[in-house]
Amino acid sequence: MLRRPLRYAYEKLGPRYPRWAIWVQFQFAYVVVLGGVGLLTLYVNLDSSSFWQILLVGWFFVLIENLVSLKVVNKLLRPADPWLRGARTPETALAAWRAFAGLPIDFLRHRRALVVVGNVVPISIFVTLELDKAFFPAFLIVCVTASIVLLYGILLRFFALELVMSPLLEETSCELPDDTELKDITVPLRTRLLVALPAINVITGVVVAGFAAPHNSLGSLGAGVLLAIAVAFTISLELSLLLTRSIVEPLEDLRIATQRVRGGDLDARVPVLGTDETGLLAASFNGMVSGLREREQLREAFGAFVDPALADRVLQEGTILRGEEVDVTVLFLDIRGFTAFAERAGAAEAVARLNEFYELVVPIIVEHGGHANKFVGDGLLAVFGAPDTLPDHADRCVAASLAIARRVEAEQGGRVSIGIGVNSGDVVAGTVGGGGRVEFTVIGDVVNTAARVEEATRQTGDVILVTAATRDLLREDHGGLAQFYDRTDPDRVG
Repeated sequence: MLRRPLRYAYEKLGPRYPRWAIWVQFQFAYVVVLGGVGLLTLYVNLDSSSFWQILLVGWFFVLIENLVSLKVVNKLLRPADPWLRGARTPETALAAWRAFAGLPIDFLRHRRALVVVGNVVPISIFVTLELDKAFFPAFLIVCVTASIVLLYGILLRFFALELVMSPLLEETSCELPDDTELKDITVPLRTRLLVALPAINVITGVVVAGFAAPHNSLGSLGAGVLLAIAVAFTISLELSLLLTRSIVEPLEDLRIATQRVRGGDLDARVPVLGTDETGLLAASFNGMVSGLREREQLREAFGAFVDPALADRVLQEGTILRGEEVDVTVLFLDIRGFTAFAERAGAAEAVARLNEFYELVVPIIVEHGGHANKFVGDGLLAVFGAPDTLPDHADRCVAASLAIARRVEAEQGGRVSIGIGVNSGDVVAGTVGGGGRVEFTVIGDVVNTAARVEEATRQTGDVILVTAATRDLLREDHGGLAQFYDRTDPDRVG
């Protein structure tokens, strides 16, 4: 309900928002003191003069405490000042987020002694003297009562600080890197509930007891405080623990499941224990994980038909990769005599033999940074330098060709013979197609020449032929290259 007005205030005040919002929030401490004095009047008859004297003394100590607290807050917010002033980087965003998120608990740690000694004790002494009672028992009762009022004020200020920081936390959290490790700088939900619920029970019990037996005596106040504390930590404690368990345990299940999903386990599920907010959250989480699992299955299926590097790029940029001229090296590979083999063998055996061969060859191409662009029957077209630019595409392609030749000879020696043609130059690379069907391809004479060079291996008897265009780009000798002229093409190949 209050988040929208707070966002509006943040938009209007800008960098001044956190200090102004905290200053306004601190003014509610005067209302808490007024409520404390009002609580005292439920048990003790106060004349008008005593009422106002006690109230003004309480407000005086609140004023001092607020001034000191503003100084503490200014110190705690200092790490966030660069971000507030416009230096928006991941580093300043992280520092600001930690300052905003940790402010409520850090503030309590800095002012703990000041609140207890500087507020409770002197106010209790003044109230005891004003009541003109026997000092020791009266002071003890007033001191305990003042501590309860102080506890209410501390809880109110703690949760109010969290609330006024929420617009800042929303914005800074959006600027944090996804892999940011957040330290434990806020109070766990279990601790909040186990502290807040008994405190609420005590405060409520004292007020109810005062209304039930108004203007009785200071002793009644002491008895009411003791009874409220006893009820809060006995009869209602079990209910507090059960309520805490019903809220915290489903959230803990969700946290553990989230960590499993982050680690890649998409089979993680959270038990749905009801239809309350935690149950609906668990059901939403399970639906989200189911969607992620389907998306991963589609991605894996997509990657089986498309080179993994290209699949990642398509997932990031969309299915239409605009055409661009790039300098690449093309590898064209063909299995010699496979057509005759396919005619003799059955269809299943021919496909199995091809899959076995490509299972051997494709990983080598990928390992060297290449892209297996097309499977044309018993032929393969691989590209080095597209879709990902590679400055050493020629060396990678030649190294991959040599590795393929060695691997085929070692594992398929005698059964399979291959020819590889390699050529380099400028091509047009991009996705082409229509009717909802597109594919990534490279177009140009460089591809045609690589195919003709592969055909030339049948006449020369070589396993690998590399054009002069590729040879001139090599940075390594790769064991040396023999040179000759192709009778059917005036371009030198070697």
